[in-house]
Parts: sequence; structure tokens; C-alpha cells
Amino acid sequence: MGDWDRVVATSPDSPAVVVHRTAGLSSQQATVAAVLDDMEATAGQLFPAWLPGAEGITTSAGAAPVAVRTLAVAHAAATAQSGPFLADLAAAALTGSTAHTRRHQPEVRARGLARVLAASFDRPACALVLRPPDHLDVAATLALGQAAQWLVDHGRLTVWIDSDSPYGIESRPRATEPPPVVRPRRQPRVGGRRTPSVVGKPHPTSRAEVVLETALARRTWAAGRAWNHTVRPGPLVNPVRVDLLWKRERCVVEIDGDDHRTAGKYTEDRHRDVMIQLNGYAVLRFTNSQVLGDIDNVLVLLQQFLTNRRRTGKGR
Repeated sequence: MGDWDRVVATSPDSPAVVVHRTAGLSSQQATVAAVLDDMEATAGQLFPAWLPGAEGITTSAGAAPVAVRTLAVAHAAATAQSGPFLADLAAAALTGSTAHTRRHQPEVRARGLARVLAASFDRPACALVLRPPDHLDVAATLALGQAAQWLVDHGRLTVWIDSDSPYGIESRPRATEPPPVVRPRRQPRVGGRRTPSVVGKPHPTSRAEVVLETALARRTWAAGRAWNHTVRPGPLVNPVRVDLLWKRERCVVEIDGDDHRTAGKYTEDRHRDVMIQLNGYAVLRFTNSQVLGDIDNVLVLLQQFLTNRRRTGKGR
């Protein structure tokens, strides 16, 4: 199978739509197995967004794998999922393993992975858009159609096949169309795949953002924050997506990974900062290591800045 092309999450009531390029395998079983393996890889990238309580576990050393397994079993019991499956998936996500749930029946994997992907974006369900290569032969076309039907029947997924195959696969479903693709500002690469941010939530693959949000959620002074929203620097300037925003206080917070140290990225960041600052916003930047290694200091600085803004009314 190819890379997961993107994950799309639109309105809160719509499914999280995963667009995937298939390889055109010649059997239903092989196609289903490859789809499930890649769904598992995507779930690993989204960890810990789908496992409440695991946000602060940042290493696979020591008792961490046991801890995430315990959390997974408890979460599965509360949400009517398979405890052994979810525990295996959580342990694999923590350690970076792949296809760690193959010991479970495909039906269990399909339903479990569909729920995990939906939960990662707080969506009620998950849908797949399968995009095969051009010019599939009859055997591969038949296998893809059978695999899609299997995923519908056993995974409780909605599946669209986007193809121009001459052998009868529809390019779009008759009754409904997939939602429009929304391209985020940035698409961090993890293991060669891209995962987008979702408006209103910390990026699910950014442990620093998830950890910071967990800390901010317990503090009353942090009210009014918004993750992954856009700011328009000026009437003639395109809006830009920022990591964290307090709109009333006109405060932008960026969480920078190692890639921001490169010359090109550094220059781009400075340009963005200047454009935003010219429109009255303050830009505070913290590195991932600052958030993960010294969260208390980050919180003190944020609280001090926001308190000063509110007292002086500069952000209004």
C-alpha cells in the first residue's frame, strides 16, 4: 500500500476522512491486511490523542509500556472496545512498533482502528477514501471492491473508491460525496507520513502541544485560548495558522520543533512573526524541549504575560 495521503476532519458531526492510495493488490485478503496495517501506522502517529491519560507519558522506558496498557484496558472497558487490542495498539504506538495488532482477528482490528482514528479528532465515525493506481487489471479491481465491501461490513466504516478504472469501480459513490479536502498550514512528517492539525485542538502528533494543553486545561487564567486557529496579519495579507492563540489578548504562542532551527524555516518564522506583530499581536515562541522539560517555567511566563495584557488592556 502507499502512504496515507491525508486525514480530513470537517464539522464536529462529520466523520474523520482518511484518504489512502492503494497499491492494487490481487486479493481481497492482502488488500484488507495492507489497509489495516496502514490504519495502525496512522493510529500510532496520532497517539496519545485517542488514549485519555497518556498525554504525559513521553518515553517507552521503564514502566511506561505497562502504564499505557493499563490505561488502554481501562479506556476500552469504559467505551466497549476490545481491551487486549487497544492495549497492544497503545504499547506499539509508544514504542514505535508497527502492525503490532496482527494477532487479533481482522474484524477486531478494523473496528478498533476505525474507532481510534475517529476518536483522535473527536469525530463520531471514520471514513476511508481509497485511491488505487491508474489502469488496474480485472483481478486487482475485483479485489479492491471486495476489500472495500469487507471494510464496510466488518469495520463499520464508510468507504469510497476514487478510481477511473474501466472495470466498473465508480469514481464517486452515487448517493454521497466525500467532503472537500482541507489542506492545513503545516503537515509534520512522522515516519514519512503527514498528519494535519485540527482547528481547536492541539496537533495530535505533537507531544509538546498535547502536554501543554493538558497543563493549561487545569488553570483558570488560561481561559480563552484556541489551538490551531488562523490570524490575518492585515487586510491584504493571507491568513496564517498559528499553534496557540489568545485572541482577546492578541497573544500568539508557537511551539517549535527541531525543524525550526534550519535557515529556511528560521527565516520564514521571522517573517511570519513580523507580519503578525505589525497587526498588534505578540508572538511567544517555545521549543518542544522547553515544554516537555520545563513546563512549569513555560506556564509561569504565559501567565505573567497574559496577566499583564489583561491588566493594561493592550490586547483589546
